Amino acid sequence: MKQASKLIRQHILGLLSDGQFHSGEKIAQEINLSRTAVAGHISQLAEWGLDVFKVKGKGYRLSRPFGLLSADLIKRHIKDARLALVQVAPVLESTNSEIKSRITKKREDLADGDAVLTEIQTAGRGRHGRQWLAPVGGSLTFSMYWSFPDGYQSMAGLSLLVGVAICDALRQYGIEDAQVKWPNDIYLHGRKLAGVLIEVEGQIGATAHCVIGVGLNVCVPQDQYDVGQPHTDLTSVLQRSVDRNELAAVIIESLWHYLDEFSLHGFGKFVAYWESLDLYADKKVVLQMGEKRFSGIDRGVDPSGALLVETRDGIMRFHGGEVSLRGN
Repeated sequence: MKQASKLIRQHILGLLSDGQFHSGEKIAQEINLSRTAVAGHISQLAEWGLDVFKVKGKGYRLSRPFGLLSADLIKRHIKDARLALVQVAPVLESTNSEIKSRITKKREDLADGDAVLTEIQTAGRGRHGRQWLAPVGGSLTFSMYWSFPDGYQSMAGLSLLVGVAICDALRQYGIEDAQVKWPNDIYLHGRKLAGVLIEVEGQIGATAHCVIGVGLNVCVPQDQYDVGQPHTDLTSVLQRSVDRNELAAVIIESLWHYLDEFSLHGFGKFVAYWESLDLYADKKVVLQMGEKRFSGIDRGVDPSGALLVETRDGIMRFHGGEVSLRGN
């Protein structure tokens, strides 16, 4: 996308975020474009998930106002003084793709804990390549970089560790009963609240450059959005508006803390904590691996992050990859 279009859409998004009516004529005057061009930019924002409507004689308005993400506001809430960068981009293809591109461009230095957030993902992805729906202003979508000098083998259990870090952050924010669904989903009251997508760049035997993507539902009402499975959001549960900048700070800081410990000690230190959060602990589960199906009782995880399932043939271990898990 051209830089000029990015800036124009960023400006329009900033204007509309107050939830008031803004006439197309005034918007056009402010950004020195025709009303037709303004309509085109707003139409594109709507295609990307901005819930905007138009009333003749009044102009454009969002269905609800929201506070824009701000790197400065996020950093004000962070107490940890480390030098990691926190950046906000109004529109990205995806935050994971953004960090992956920086890894590829070796001239760009990345530090552990660097995070990129966005208001709009034009091609957000979930696990197994699924699209990740993130309503503009209604979600918290970001990615964090972390390196593992000892390579892939030192990352075992990483997605589970991230789930623990997010649940701990949610506790600090007033959500006491978030749970984890192996290997990388966060649930609340039996409904999906957040997802994690981890991608890795690097050669075998060399430093593993990891991208940790997080998508969390802040205000995604069930009666307005169909995401293909039962879901919930923080606004509905807390019964109040959520400051996404404060929430982002709490989660980012929690990730920094847990990733520091994980880098030193591995996942084994966190097995008991993860199991205390396990959505399907001691319940019957079904796992799908391609054409194969397995069923048994969820008996927790091992220090590598593998799911332990008690079957008629004994305890079986399942690793992430292309395994799909559901309750029975």
